Amino acid sequence: MTTVDASGYAPEWLRLREGADAAARAASLVDKLRLTPPLTIRDLGCGTGSMGRWLSGRLPGPQHWILHDQDPRLLTLAARSLPDGVTTETEQLDVTRLTAADLAETSLVTASALLDLFTHAEIRRLVEGCAGARCPALLTLSVVGQVELSPADPRDGAVTAAFNAHQRREGRLGPEAVSVAAQEFTDRGYTVHRAPSVWRLGSADSALIAAWFHGWVEAAAQEDPSLARYRDQPATVTVHHEDLLALP
Repeated sequence: MTTVDASGYAPEWLRLREGADAAARAASLVDKLRLTPPLTIRDLGCGTGSMGRWLSGRLPGPQHWILHDQDPRLLTLAARSLPDGVTTETEQLDVTRLTAADLAETSLVTASALLDLFTHAEIRRLVEGCAGARCPALLTLSVVGQVELSPADPRDGAVTAAFNAHQRREGRLGPEAVSVAAQEFTDRGYTVHRAPSVWRLGSADSALIAAWFHGWVEAAAQEDPSLARYRDQPATVTVHHEDLLALP
């Protein structure tokens, strides 16, 4: 069993990617939610609170957000950063261990860039918890294993494959996570909606491209050291993700 630990995600990286995340998320899925306030929303692996900043204004109030993370630094930042009128509390715990009892009275479970870190058993446990509490889930920005770089390099495909293999280490599902979660929810009677959520990075995103590209190549090189420093930084990057909404 893997433990999902966000402590390796620096606040600087999370802030750097927040704009691209916000632009990419499928707001059309939020429109399918029919939630009756007051709302209790659990944000799993909340990081600095970017999901709350993006989603809270798209939902009716009043709202109470329960922020889950294993990094106390991130919990402190997240709790301070949500919009006025949104109340918060924090829980420092392993989100893969949440049960139906933990999720009782929850209006919505949400997460961003987290699902692909889970194993099949961890996804099943999360789905069972949601199903037992009969709460919907909005899980955004899961990687699907596809990127495009420009200008292209003949070795881009090999690096993509190596990165995807790295994502699957220790039984994590990586690019298969959304499909597995969709099936687990469907098996429990949920209606599942899926939508692409794509980073499209260009000249205005050079700092994000540099940070993402360094991490992408570094992960690939852990699988195949010959891929380290295989090319210069690309001018534009497209990173494909997928969002999932599961409705009981």
